[in-house]
Amino acid sequence: MKRRFAFLIAIVCILIVAGCGNGGNNNSSAQSTNSGTSETAAPAASEAPKKDVTIKVFQFKVEIAEQINALAEEYEKETGVKVEVETHGGGEDYGALLKAEIASGSEPEIFNNGGFAALVPYMDRATDLSDQPWVSSLIPTSKIPTTVDGKLYGLPMNVEGYGLIYNKDLFAKAGITEEPKTLPQLKDAAAKLKAAGITPFEATNEWWSLGIHMVNVAMANQADPAQYIEDLKAGKQTIKGNDIFKQWLDFVDVVFNNSQDNKVTTDYATQVADFASGKAAMMMQGNWTQGDIDKIDPSLKLGLLPIPISDKEGHIFVGVPNNWIVNSKSAHPEEAKAFLNWMVSSETGKKYLTKDFKFIPALSNISTTAEDIGQVAVAVQEQSATALSWNWDRFPDGVTQGFGAAMQEYLGGQVNRDQLLEKLDKAIQDIVKQ
Repeated sequence: MKRRFAFLIAIVCILIVAGCGNGGNNNSSAQSTNSGTSETAAPAASEAPKKDVTIKVFQFKVEIAEQINALAEEYEKETGVKVEVETHGGGEDYGALLKAEIASGSEPEIFNNGGFAALVPYMDRATDLSDQPWVSSLIPTSKIPTTVDGKLYGLPMNVEGYGLIYNKDLFAKAGITEEPKTLPQLKDAAAKLKAAGITPFEATNEWWSLGIHMVNVAMANQADPAQYIEDLKAGKQTIKGNDIFKQWLDFVDVVFNNSQDNKVTTDYATQVADFASGKAAMMMQGNWTQGDIDKIDPSLKLGLLPIPISDKEGHIFVGVPNNWIVNSKSAHPEEAKAFLNWMVSSETGKKYLTKDFKFIPALSNISTTAEDIGQVAVAVQEQSATALSWNWDRFPDGVTQGFGAAMQEYLGGQVNRDQLLEKLDKAIQDIVKQ
């Protein structure tokens, strides 16, 4: 039996509860006592005295860049502590940039890390957060990626899921009345879309989408993903010759062979914008795209299809995308802890996490609504019980970048199926043998 991402069942119960509002507006205007006819503006809301403290957050999630800057401003108003946020993601290599930042002598108070093998190089900086007040509210298995020897070293950012996001109106236009859940059904849907003059898939050339999300489809479908990956790293298993990877290539070909003409040059932002503009019926992405889609067309009717690799029903893939790590070598680690606690416990912080970031919270004390998090996140909740896991952070840094480069070559038709699988194997061994 395949290993399921167990905490997801709990998410369904947690996230149906309606969120609470922040109350009314307390500002009021006052009549001038001098003239009787003019009004003076309401007094400005009180702000905490500014402190001579600045904490730096080095984060990867480009989708929330504007929102987290606004959150930082709110925190400074309430506490007087300045929070500087530096965002690197999308087409950038966040891991390499973080290493460069640290090597330059700049130590951010908070940075992102996926946990598992990705956490190992930063254990000399990661702060034990086991005693923090929010720990008791975490969905239990969301702790796993950053738990080492019984101690918790990260605050899970949120819960996310990905599959094939689809445009319901374009499906209807093509005469597709039932969601395709197997690979033969997906092929049939693609054929109907093309016959109706609709591009079936909007693909991207981004290494992380190809090398992380797409390759994980095959990894997660293994009977025991964690053990399979350990065997790959130890040289006891290979990707080439693996039956699941052979099936997975059939899915990859369906996507690549039915995507837009300029897929080799399409970056992430263009992929999402084109999909949101109705230029294609499907894209392999997750609920993190909801905010960007809504900026273009908030009226789109969206669904989330499982990703199939055979004639059996497919799955979506759900996990903790990243964790907030407090850097013990920074100037203000205690202030960093206070900021994270405020973010997940204050009404202001919880409002940003759900309504503005559109996150599925990893904490049971944060309630939300479908209106808050969007259609795709709701679909993630609905399919969570049968979802498969995220596994890329089980590889040391550099492996997924190698996967991405190999996938880009396959996308461009530079290598064949066997050569691709060989390159995926080589990407692992090149890093492991260093």
